[in-house]
Amino acid sequence: MSSQPDAAPRPRSHAGRYLFLFLLGLAVGAVAAVMGLRALQARADPFPDALMHVLAHQSGQLREAAKANRCAASDTLPRLQTLRMLSNDLEPAFPGLASDARFGEAASGLRASLDQALAAPPTDCAQLAAVNQAVGDGCKACHRDFKN
Repeated sequence: MSSQPDAAPRPRSHAGRYLFLFLLGLAVGAVAAVMGLRALQARADPFPDALMHVLAHQSGQLREAAKANRCAASDTLPRLQTLRMLSNDLEPAFPGLASDARFGEAASGLRASLDQALAAPPTDCAQLAAVNQAVGDGCKACHRDFKN
């Protein structure tokens, strides 16, 4: 019997272990990042953005009413009333800007435009176009100076 020398055992590769630890670290890092971002998001006040979205929706509905030739007071008055009520919350929604004179003037101008529209609701599309223009100008006055 001839004996052959035993072949030396091949060193075992640790690549699989390293890959597993890398993927585990990646997963843990992703979970931690999502948790951190959610915590930061929870600290943000959603009220200003929500108010702007609802104001934009209501004024968009007024523009759509004009395009669809639904310009009677019964069609536009609920939207105008909603816009007017929401405009009361502009200063509380942006407490950092409430003391700024330009912000106060823009908010007051928007409310004045809406008050005029409510005092004499538009009865035809030409009047509704003028109201839409006044509301848009009131919004633009503020956005021009303060929108990021």
